Amino acid sequence: MRPVVPRALDPASRDALAERMRFYRDLGLTDFYRRDVEPDAAVGDPKLDRSVAEELAEREALLDLAIADAAQSEGAPGPSHLGTAEGKQSNFFGEEPTIKTRKGFHAPEMGAVVPAEERATALQVIRDDIGDCTRCALHSGRHTIVFGDGSPTARLMFVGEGPGADEDAQGLPFVGRAGQLLNNMIAAMGLKREEVYIANVVKCRPPGNRTPEPEEANTCSQFLFRQIDVVRPQVLVALGATAATYLLGARQPLTGLRGRVHAFRGTSLIVTYHPAFLLRDPRQKKEAWADLQIAMKELGLKKAGNRE
Repeated sequence: MRPVVPRALDPASRDALAERMRFYRDLGLTDFYRRDVEPDAAVGDPKLDRSVAEELAEREALLDLAIADAAQSEGAPGPSHLGTAEGKQSNFFGEEPTIKTRKGFHAPEMGAVVPAEERATALQVIRDDIGDCTRCALHSGRHTIVFGDGSPTARLMFVGEGPGADEDAQGLPFVGRAGQLLNNMIAAMGLKREEVYIANVVKCRPPGNRTPEPEEANTCSQFLFRQIDVVRPQVLVALGATAATYLLGARQPLTGLRGRVHAFRGTSLIVTYHPAFLLRDPRQKKEAWADLQIAMKELGLKKAGNRE
């Protein structure tokens, strides 16, 4: 009887699984646990001697069932009842959960109010402080630092997770497909992109668009907080679970954060879905529009009819 040798997933399967995990993460379901097969049971068992495709299909089915069970309870953080034999946490790839709290990060004190006519200069000072940044590992794979875009005196500010490939190439946030959808969302509110301000938690593209590691996000957050303090938006919209996590300082499912106004550094903070998630699940556009209408009410903008 021969021992079962762990099989490595081919790149296409791993990419597909990574995409699925991003989908669940954007729903706010971030903790995944795996129960490993007992070594003795795996030896010589013909039922376990199956193809990679069959094994992959079964794992995905089990994961889907766990997610479905967790989603039945509002605000459920994910299938935490599934543990490894050793009781150690791991996600589907055996790694730590993708989104972590800002442990060890202390948000800087709010700076003094910057006069409107000086805010563009103040933002440039922050950009100059970042420089050709090498403070974390993300610098090794970036093409361009993506600082921010929009009006320094904006009443509305959006914060996303980090740059993607298009953003890394152009040096501007939200210019790819997700950016086009964000532009449509802004237009639906009766505003123009140049009237708002847009930034991300991290300024460099994470490899493969993965979630920023805590060290990376914590390192870059200081600059994001300074941007927020300079712009002083009346309303701040966190796009997705990662932005909400690093702004509010705690990981919670989006279901528990959406639909209400959070007080944040003198600003009304509203949480909604990331445009990239809405591209994967257009059914949630109606929910995102409801969130944006909360922002419109805070801004005193005229409320339009239901839009999707």
